[in-house]
Amino acid sequence: MISAVITSFKEPKTIGRAIEAILANKIPQPYEILVVAPDEETLSAAAVYTKKHKNIKTVKDEGKGKPAALNLILSKAKGEIIIFTDGDVHISNDSLKYLLEPFKEKEIGAVSGNPVSADSKDNRMGFWAYMLTDVAHQWRLASAQKHQHFFCTGYLFAIRKNLFPKLPEELLSEDGYISQAVYSKKQRIAYAPQAKVYIKYPTTFADWIKQKKRSAGGYNQIRKMAGVEMRSFKTESLGAFLFFHYPKSLKQFVWLLELFFARVYLWFVIYRDINLKKKSQKEIWQRVESTK
Repeated sequence: MISAVITSFKEPKTIGRAIEAILANKIPQPYEILVVAPDEETLSAAAVYTKKHKNIKTVKDEGKGKPAALNLILSKAKGEIIIFTDGDVHISNDSLKYLLEPFKEKEIGAVSGNPVSADSKDNRMGFWAYMLTDVAHQWRLASAQKHQHFFCTGYLFAIRKNLFPKLPEELLSEDGYISQAVYSKKQRIAYAPQAKVYIKYPTTFADWIKQKKRSAGGYNQIRKMAGVEMRSFKTESLGAFLFFHYPKSLKQFVWLLELFFARVYLWFVIYRDINLKKKSQKEIWQRVESTK
């Protein structure tokens, strides 16, 4: 059996689209859809679908954050393979077929989907989203082909249930922690580039910092927890040259230069908040309104 889990928080306007996108996929075996959220607005919007489909259920979490919600849902999911996605994104009509295919190999413990920006490249924030998602795609593709370690995207991934670790509630980046847990069990992570998940990225710089601070900062946190370097200012700096073929105009080249300065500022903020101010997960994790 397959369990498809949609984690959500105050997303009543987008949860229906996320559910319908999964229903549009042809899953070759029995499956269930579990919508987990702490707020009644999202759960009520999802309940419309539970009345029509017996295999869709809602689960209310205690609002302690995504790691706690994932720990809760693991005890309720019946599937041997669990698919995770979010309530403010949607997958393509054949994503799950490609996401599940690699599990035919016993050494595959998890499979990452492919995040695709749903934003226009005609503005600075949309252009940044396009570049960053495409570079991540190229990195995952090359790493998978060489059997090198890479991390799943939290926007869409699948994992064997018996490999899913208990998550510390203070985690900022659960996808990196879960990926490292898979590798610690001597299992591989596969990449399914055709398993696309469409994402609306931040449209303001303030929201961009909020989102990137908890994701990039999360990998700094994992380095301290597990002693594994998965992303850092140094590794980003070494890969900066990969971005130079993206600009097709002077305006886009200026946006690229602005991105370099923005990433430097981001890593300064991460160092300040985590190492100097020692902010908690709740203080660093802030809702990003412009992605909804």
